[in-house]
Amino acid sequence: MMDLTIVLFERLGLLLVIAFVLTRIPGFRSLLYREFSFKMAGIHACVFGLFGIAGTLTGVVIGSDFTVTHAFVWEVEADQMVVSSSLVAIVMAGLLGGPAVGLGAGIIAGTHLFFLGGIGVMANSLVNPLTGLLAGFTARFFSQERVISPIKALFIGIFPPILLMHLLLIFDSQDRTMVELINTIGLPVVLSNSIAIAIFTAMIAIVLREQENEAAFATRQALTIAEEALPFLKEESFQKKAEGIADLFYARLKLAAVTVTNDKEVMAHKGRGGDHHQIGNPLITQISHQALESKDILVAYSQAEIQCTHKKCPLEAVIIIPIWEAQQTIGLIKLYFRKPQHIRPVELMLAEGLGQLIANQLKTIKAERLELHTRDAELSNLQAQINPHFLFNTLHMIAALFRKDPEKARHITVQLAHFMRFNLKLVSTQLVPLEKETEHVKAYIEIIQTRFTGRMQIHFIQPEEMSHLLIPPSSIQPLVENSVRHGLEHVSEGGRVDVKMEQVGERVKISVRDNGQGFPDSILLQAGEKVLTGKPHGGTGLYNVNQRLINLLGEESRLHVRNLSKGGSEVHFTLPAVNTRKEDDL
Repeated sequence: MMDLTIVLFERLGLLLVIAFVLTRIPGFRSLLYREFSFKMAGIHACVFGLFGIAGTLTGVVIGSDFTVTHAFVWEVEADQMVVSSSLVAIVMAGLLGGPAVGLGAGIIAGTHLFFLGGIGVMANSLVNPLTGLLAGFTARFFSQERVISPIKALFIGIFPPILLMHLLLIFDSQDRTMVELINTIGLPVVLSNSIAIAIFTAMIAIVLREQENEAAFATRQALTIAEEALPFLKEESFQKKAEGIADLFYARLKLAAVTVTNDKEVMAHKGRGGDHHQIGNPLITQISHQALESKDILVAYSQAEIQCTHKKCPLEAVIIIPIWEAQQTIGLIKLYFRKPQHIRPVELMLAEGLGQLIANQLKTIKAERLELHTRDAELSNLQAQINPHFLFNTLHMIAALFRKDPEKARHITVQLAHFMRFNLKLVSTQLVPLEKETEHVKAYIEIIQTRFTGRMQIHFIQPEEMSHLLIPPSSIQPLVENSVRHGLEHVSEGGRVDVKMEQVGERVKISVRDNGQGFPDSILLQAGEKVLTGKPHGGTGLYNVNQRLINLLGEESRLHVRNLSKGGSEVHFTLPAVNTRKEDDL
């Protein structure tokens, strides 16, 4: 018994080497992840069936006189019995592939045993398909586990050899020699099969961990490279995009070479083969055009597939990643390798991840640019809408002044010209120096005080050290206009408007206060938040100013509106006290 046990473990070592090779077959991964299809089930049944035949060939033969034949099992005499290790393969087929794969593999291995013949031929032939079927149904109890743990597999592996012993007794119950044979082979077969199944499952678990580690590494690397590629992808020039991506990929991925193309020609090349893979070369190869049309990642494993016309090209394999934007392929990234063997599954996973991440980044960049253009258009529209009422009223006032005081009329006309020139340039800039904004406001104040002489006074307080700050153009004037037109609408004399700038902490507060009638309670909370359609004074000016402040300086700079306890109202907002952004002078 001891001699038989040692021989069986020796043969199982050879079988496990075959199993290790099996786990390295690429198609084996689909079985581990239980991606079922009838085609793959048939293929896996055949593979495990052949694996079971190998278990039989590496088994041993025991004669009726209990002698053990150490040679491989190629034929069996009528008075000999095969002690096979095929059950290891069949149990694994059922546990990994389910009842269909287990039964198919069992039928193949069992048929081979049937034609070998010998003592217990029926039991040896039937135990394989039965074991495969039962192992497949057993696997359903562990459906949440991709691979059964070795401890569980060790326990499961005990039962197939026991089933074999029972079948031997059923078919040869009258043969006393059979009972002695079972006593001899029972324990060695149970131990060797169960331990081999446990080792096989541990081996598969290791393979899975390797795959997961490779996938995790590829994912981390793809994310890092995609993040580093973002500045290059934001470049307006495709040439700069291509050069940046080629340099980055070549440095990070340690490739033989990297080529980036648009849909017509090579835009950048980094690495080996630079003497003939040159910028400006047209895309003429079939695989390049196929990648452009299909938008799929393609792989070439030979120079013939790459179709390089240079005889001594050092690049023998390539992964081609399409660059697509807005459902259209705009270029290709070609990752070159010196040998086809250098393209491993991890490189393919990395290429797939990079392709998807770059496509998503290009989509995000395009959306951001569209949003920015839309926002700029909205701001320009808001800025262009700000002056109609003031312009019409001022022109009427100038017409009247020309009859009474031509000199004053000419002065106000000059002030109006300065005021309007500033307004016409609003659409071309988003922020202006506070000094320019105050000049704009002072021109408006001079016009208004000329129009309403004796009716109101407008006071302007501005510390000189604040002139460097940046502010959205025409942010203060509409607030003064709102006080004049609405707050002091019914004031015939003694009206007052105070425009004040002061530093409060790390921000500068700009307020416009009047002693007029204040905001009606019905619109106080809505002032500046939206245009009040249907109201006599819809608040368009306050709304426009508020939107520009929020969009350009953030929520902290929004308008705040309140009525004063002694009458009148105050509208104020704040600016950052430090602002280093530069704008062109108006």
